[in-house]
Amino acid sequence: QGPGGGIAALQGTRGMTPAHQAALDAFLDLIAERGFAAVTLRDVAQAANLGLADLYRLYPDKTALVAAFVARVDAEVLSGTPRQSDPEETARDRLFDTMMRRYDALRPHRAALRAIGGAFRRDPLLMLGLGPALRRSMAAMLEAAGVPSDGFPGALRQNGLLALHYAVSRVFDQDETGDLSKTMAALDSRLKSAEKWSQLIDKYVEMPNPGKAAPEPRSPAP
Repeated sequence: QGPGGGIAALQGTRGMTPAHQAALDAFLDLIAERGFAAVTLRDVAQAANLGLADLYRLYPDKTALVAAFVARVDAEVLSGTPRQSDPEETARDRLFDTMMRRYDALRPHRAALRAIGGAFRRDPLLMLGLGPALRRSMAAMLEAAGVPSDGFPGALRQNGLLALHYAVSRVFDQDETGDLSKTMAALDSRLKSAEKWSQLIDKYVEMPNPGKAAPEPRSPAP
């Protein structure tokens, strides 16, 4: 695993106290039951047996709670990443395994995810506020698969994986198969398409700059 997004994702789980965990669990349960918009910070504080001021110090708004949920899922996925990669696996194979671990981690929280997804569609500012956390999350998934996530190519990969994740999530939301076979099929299909685009991006990035002078040839070795 590379040093970039994977480590950044874990930063969201450092220093998670029992109060942090209780508040996040209460939030997920409440939005699953009532919907995102109907839940207030006061509701979360009461359900977690915290004072409102105490909760506010932990999570100043619901955006922070969603970001903490994303970071928790990232940490769970990364913890299952093998220490050594199989040399016969392709990057697409590793990314498939990584993303399926993500859907396994998300499976118990599908009702909460539906609530968050509905809130995204109604409130573009929520999506905007979560943008950095979501990109860090996708960077973590790329790093777990051994795919570089830094620089301009990495930014393109992060955004591409995020779009792929949204598309597959629609299938995952309705997938009631025991082994998430429909989700696996959708993920495999989209990763195959994404692999072609990634190869084009890599070729473009590696193209020499036409405005840059080519290095002079070296003299033959004696």
